Amino acid sequence: MPQIFHHSANALAKASIVLGLTTVGLIAWVGYTGDRGGWETRQHEMREQPVPFSHAHHVGALGLDCRYCHTSVEESSFAGLPPTKTCINCHSQIWNTSPTLEPVRASYREGNSIMWERVHDLPDFVYFNHSIHVSKGVGCESCHGRIDKMPLVMKENSLEMSWCLECHRAPEKALRPLNQITTMGYVPANNQDQEEVGRQLMQQYHTPSARVLTSCSTCHR
Repeated sequence: MPQIFHHSANALAKASIVLGLTTVGLIAWVGYTGDRGGWETRQHEMREQPVPFSHAHHVGALGLDCRYCHTSVEESSFAGLPPTKTCINCHSQIWNTSPTLEPVRASYREGNSIMWERVHDLPDFVYFNHSIHVSKGVGCESCHGRIDKMPLVMKENSLEMSWCLECHRAPEKALRPLNQITTMGYVPANNQDQEEVGRQLMQQYHTPSARVLTSCSTCHR
């Protein structure tokens, strides 16, 4: 029987198999890294807002406490966005004719909320309570990063499940005294070891064990 294919077809077939497997592997790698990377989570991406509010200026330079604007963070599941009245408390006197702040003045005049773009947003199937974390000694910086250095807010951490579990498995690495909750750049006093301080605070604050903190029902209800 005469040969149908040229002998070079063997090499071509092998090359096509290798190329196919490589392509499949590349697609899988791109999908995996894309799902876990900043492109998907929008981590480290500064968000444009209706008003260019600078935490670097208000928190870092002026020293405003987080709770001045986010008033419900200690007693509610939501940190809360400040009403326009909070902005007007200062800006009726300071920069009160600035074109940049006209959306703030218009919001106050017309009684319409400023449509801020939410940066830290968890899926609906995740239960998260700010007050629980604050009352147990988790500082703002632990999740939100050095907000005092951000001209525009960005997501410092991925907020993915794997990231949350890192802390829930070893909360002693993140806990701090309650009077240091809003402190940026916190370090334990007197050169104390963070984990030792954290273990003491876990007992003081009656923090649940890692077994409870990593239970599915803790975050998925």
